[in-house]
Amino acid sequence: MAYTTIDDPSAYFTTVLYTGTSDDSVKTVTNDANAGDFKPDWLWIKARSGSYATRDHALYDSNRGATKRLESSATDAEATDSNNVFNTNGFTLTSNYSINGPSTNHVGWQWKCNGGTTASNTDGSITSTVQANTTAGFSIVTYTGNGTEGATFGHGLGATPDLVIVKGRADADNWAVFNGTSTTNSRSLHLDTTDAEIPVSSYNFWNLYWDETRPSSTVVTLGVDSKVNKNSGTKVAYCFKSIQGYSKIGKYIGNGNANGTFVHLGFKPAWVMTKRTDTANGWPISDNARNPFNVVDISSYANSASDANTVSNHYDSVSKGFKLRGTSTGWNTSGGTYIYMAFAEHPFVSSKGVPTTAR
Repeated sequence: MAYTTIDDPSAYFTTVLYTGTSDDSVKTVTNDANAGDFKPDWLWIKARSGSYATRDHALYDSNRGATKRLESSATDAEATDSNNVFNTNGFTLTSNYSINGPSTNHVGWQWKCNGGTTASNTDGSITSTVQANTTAGFSIVTYTGNGTEGATFGHGLGATPDLVIVKGRADADNWAVFNGTSTTNSRSLHLDTTDAEIPVSSYNFWNLYWDETRPSSTVVTLGVDSKVNKNSGTKVAYCFKSIQGYSKIGKYIGNGNANGTFVHLGFKPAWVMTKRTDTANGWPISDNARNPFNVVDISSYANSASDANTVSNHYDSVSKGFKLRGTSTGWNTSGGTYIYMAFAEHPFVSSKGVPTTAR
């Protein structure tokens, strides 16, 4: 039995905590030599303390370049931070207070893709620029829309993605999310808002964003909405496929009880983001660096500039997944429908059949 292809998840994902400089100088953050010892391709930063904790999330990737910032908690177009660099085992930052506030605590989530090496992809009607890591189920795609209904771009995963996040680079647009776990014809969310899935009977973003077509193993299909397919509009897409023992994208139903729903992942989670889809709620994110012990209480929200700092009784991290402990509408209302994306601290069983343990 193949338990996992990734025995050490920190080779592809890691979280680092750091404090910004106090003299408006650049800041170099070095990952632990035994964890996250890689050059990041997707870097997501949030300020956590003091007067700068209300700064927007900052997201960078090696397709667009380490200096090009987007903000998951805002619709803003791409901005430039002049001094950022992706290093072989970490990153160097400019004096921008969102990512390097004086004496400010920050969290940095890092994913490895393909070391910044991209290729032209002609699988779709739109030629895309792709770096993909099929082992880790992650690709970063840049493309230029053509405004044509049914246009497609290649994603490079070699398998059907479970989640696709698209953001316009030059326009103040929402972040469009394709939710592959949905069984309805909604399947569309906004990362920067608390919006529920948009019902088909209302504004049909399932049509406008994705042309009523699920992604295939080679391409993502687009509608005509400018958020995903503006004519001559430059876009970035982050595409994810669940990988046994390393990552999982799925859904669960809340039970409204402190003895909450258990979500089976097949691994001990290092990072979890959830979203209630049937009504308006945010996108809480928790990780094992900010809160290494159960109950996991510390969260940020991808859609909010304000750092939550402490959210009581979010979940317990266990060897096979996570168990909800609170009754918040944000993650465990009775009958509520939620999606999640999670990355591993350790697979439940390694490729050699060695099990992990709970906290």
